[in-house]
Amino acid sequence: MMDTIILMSDSKVAAIPVAECGEPLVDVREGGALLTDPQRDDARGAFAHLRTSVHGRLLDAQDRLPDGLRLLFVEGYRPPALQRTYFERYAAGLRAANPGWPAERLRDAASRYVAPPEIAPHSAGAAVDLTLATADGQELDMGTRMNADPEESGGACYTAAPGISSRARANRELLSAALTSAGLVNYPTEWWHWSYGDRYWALATGAPAALYGPRELD
Repeated sequence: MMDTIILMSDSKVAAIPVAECGEPLVDVREGGALLTDPQRDDARGAFAHLRTSVHGRLLDAQDRLPDGLRLLFVEGYRPPALQRTYFERYAAGLRAANPGWPAERLRDAASRYVAPPEIAPHSAGAAVDLTLATADGQELDMGTRMNADPEESGGACYTAAPGISSRARANRELLSAALTSAGLVNYPTEWWHWSYGDRYWALATGAPAALYGPRELD
């Protein structure tokens, strides 16, 4: 396991080979086992897709939660073109606020919040943004809103950030325990971002290759 935070922009991540296994993307809304937040909905429902094994591991993680709690799914698959748009938009904001930053520092800073398009786990159908909720969909206190960037949150979006309430810390630990037990790994700059089978997962677990690479939705 990684002891320090390695960003998505790190060359160690890009160096991981991909042995694409060909698993299909499935719609997590089918069957209704997962609560799904529609805020990221799109014309094709791309946001609600994940690779088959990632979906199965989420269901496993949900079964590990205490009675009365469920996972609340917010976003899974993200088309490569959309990922590029997100990355470039966020990087442009950082560039405007920090005009003296060199390109490498800008890329690293942007990758705390949006993965570079060429290695993005979301575009492989391997990553999910999610939180904890009650059975009727009420979100638990996690210390920040989901998708709060490092600038907005003062770094509180980092999974192990100090200074959040004891309740939020306990909720993060509960989410982490369930997902880690199901085989997913967290991106430490975002408490809500978890993945399985992508390059970042391979680096974190010591796997020789990623199982999934970026792809288009069929």
